[in-house]
Amino acid sequence: MVFFNDPVPIPDPAERAVKMAVAMREAAGDLIAAWRRRGRELGFGAGIAQGYATLGQIGFAERSGYIAIGTVCNVAARLCAEAKDGQILLSQLVAVAVEGTTTLEEIGALTLKGLMQPVVAYNVPLVDGQATLRVIEGGAPNA
Repeated sequence: MVFFNDPVPIPDPAERAVKMAVAMREAAGDLIAAWRRRGRELGFGAGIAQGYATLGQIGFAERSGYIAIGTVCNVAARLCAEAKDGQILLSQLVAVAVEGTTTLEEIGALTLKGLMQPVVAYNVPLVDGQATLRVIEGGAPNA
């Protein structure tokens, strides 16, 4: 999980998150192709959500970590779990923030585990010139 706009505020956190995910997808394409030649089936999918969360350090002196808790974290994690190979799924709030700079396709309302209301999701499609990622069926079951 990557946090944008914390602990230091940044301009356009949604746009930066989407750009990073697209760059990761591009880099993963080459790595995935190399691993597939070795008989390993890997894929890349991402989920991005924006909203309020409680962030901070948890643990004790010898072992601590920086965590985020809140619905926005659950939405991002569930979108990531729902994403098929090559997909970057966005929550509606992120889609609205980047619609002027990013090509989007509406996926529709998704019923995600642990959430009372369906989440309208959008995908950032592959653009011309990007390597096509093949969808891997039968991935890991949802937790």
